[in-house]
Amino acid sequence: MVRVKGGVHTRRKHKKVLEMAKGFWMTRHKQFKKAKEGVLHAGEYAFMGRKLKKRNFKSLWIVRLNAAMHSLGKSYKDLAFALNDKKVGLDRKVLSQIAIDYPKTFEQIVKKIS
Repeated sequence: MVRVKGGVHTRRKHKKVLEMAKGFWMTRHKQFKKAKEGVLHAGEYAFMGRKLKKRNFKSLWIVRLNAAMHSLGKSYKDLAFALNDKKVGLDRKVLSQIAIDYPKTFEQIVKKIS
């Protein structure tokens, strides 16, 4: 069997990884082995970060809604139960935005569903 040298393909693959490792510290942006390791870890952290971002925003919206409900003398738990019971299509993001920007409207929404 004839020996095939993969120089072009290997170089292209290495170049791609080293390009992604730009800005990494010490040998992680120079040596392929170290760069590959750094890029893989960075990918894992980025994936995890995208999930955490969603979780953090959801908890922020809940905190805002709870604060808005406490100003009305109720709690977020009551709001969540009423929204589910009445099958209201507003999500936490929209409700928290309404609570911040238009408190009177939020108050009317709460009175309507309670």
